[in-house]
Amino acid sequence: MRHPKIIIAGIGVALAAAGGAYAAVATSSAASTPPAATAPAAPSGSATVRIANALVVEKTEAILTTPNGLPLYYYAPDTAGTSLVTGQLADLWPPLTSAAPTAAGLSGKLTVVHDTHGTQLAYNGHLLYIFAYDRPGQVNGQDYQNFFVVTPGIAPIAASPASTGTVPAVPPGGDYVAS
Repeated sequence: MRHPKIIIAGIGVALAAAGGAYAAVATSSAASTPPAATAPAAPSGSATVRIANALVVEKTEAILTTPNGLPLYYYAPDTAGTSLVTGQLADLWPPLTSAAPTAAGLSGKLTVVHDTHGTQLAYNGHLLYIFAYDRPGQVNGQDYQNFFVVTPGIAPIAASPASTGTVPAVPPGGDYVAS
């Protein structure tokens, strides 16, 4: 089934859906509503955070992803341990949750934060989200609604008392399962 081209305001990127595949296209048009599509389920249970190379605004960068290659984002207005992503914003930007996270090749701290989303993951204090219109290996949400991809070298933000369950860094290619 073909879907019409949909343009999202403020990001300078249109998400075009054709046969279920999404592609980024440069544009300057604006619309007030996001595309109507089914958001992927936010991972829960055991989630692995990995590093992968992806094209981010026409530049290849190392970014954090889920095991199946979905890019991970942080929301700039959040503080360590406090998510400001709720309601319809959380439908578009589901939090990455896990009671038993694992990390592969990360040099920073992966933590579990107990908040309104349950057991949300944070990297260097930045709460992690996925974008409903990304597909594995695609970065479509960069700099949209104050969300930005998470890079392995992102500077830590102040720790929060709500953060618990630190997952120590492991060497590249290794996995660590939090207890």
